[in-house]
Amino acid sequence: MTTIEIENYFETIKKLILEYSPKFIIAIVILLIGLWGSSFITKTAKKIMLKRKIELTLSTFIGNVIFWTLRILLFVTVISKLGIETSAFVTILGAAGLAIGLSLQGSLSNFAGGILIILFKPFRLGDFIEAQGVLGTVKDIKIFSTVVTSPDNKQIVIPNAALSNGVITNHTINGIRRVDLIISVDYKTDLQLAKTTLETILETIPEVLQEPAAMVFINNLGTSSIDFAVRPYTKNENFWKVKSDVLEKTKIAFDQVGIEIPYPHQVEIHKE
Repeated sequence: MTTIEIENYFETIKKLILEYSPKFIIAIVILLIGLWGSSFITKTAKKIMLKRKIELTLSTFIGNVIFWTLRILLFVTVISKLGIETSAFVTILGAAGLAIGLSLQGSLSNFAGGILIILFKPFRLGDFIEAQGVLGTVKDIKIFSTVVTSPDNKQIVIPNAALSNGVITNHTINGIRRVDLIISVDYKTDLQLAKTTLETILETIPEVLQEPAAMVFINNLGTSSIDFAVRPYTKNENFWKVKSDVLEKTKIAFDQVGIEIPYPHQVEIHKE
């Protein structure tokens, strides 16, 4: 390589440096400001949503959408300042977004269901619900699914699309629950004695609420028993305790006053 060629080579490099240095510096400045600005805007948006008591799951998701949207816009801006054509990149990005959207239709429906659940709040964390044939306590509400723990401690994941479009029974949203029990007695029983005994049992259980008042009444005349409906109210956290206490104390009290709880009998007839 001759001296003239070397000089031309360095001259070309010098021109490129002089031409692209301002663009490169501007791009770096935009990048640094953009990185700081996207983080600041995201944090500010999350703080505002938390102050307005927007559900944590939704506020986190919206914050992530804002963050990555700003980062993508920043990337496009930086490469455009460097003189790189961005129209093809935007076209590719749009096509990729469309392809991803079509391939994730089921997930998108779950996403929409999650947004509806978070916005309208048919249940919250800790609520005891019945939905999609599942009974359990809500442990986590995610964007695409809801995690429920069953009474026997199994973890169940329900897609939000099915959950938001189905019937949801929330047993704990009102703060108190009614314990529905059926206590059967023999047809020979003194009904007034049985009813008084059951009412007395409810009065001795401190977790049973005075308001709404508990109810005790004859619910059915069965083939082999008279069935009393026993319906006390209690706070959510005392539901299982009250149910157990009523059953236990009923058996003890009925034994003391001589009331028989019927059970199936088998009669054997022997022919000689």
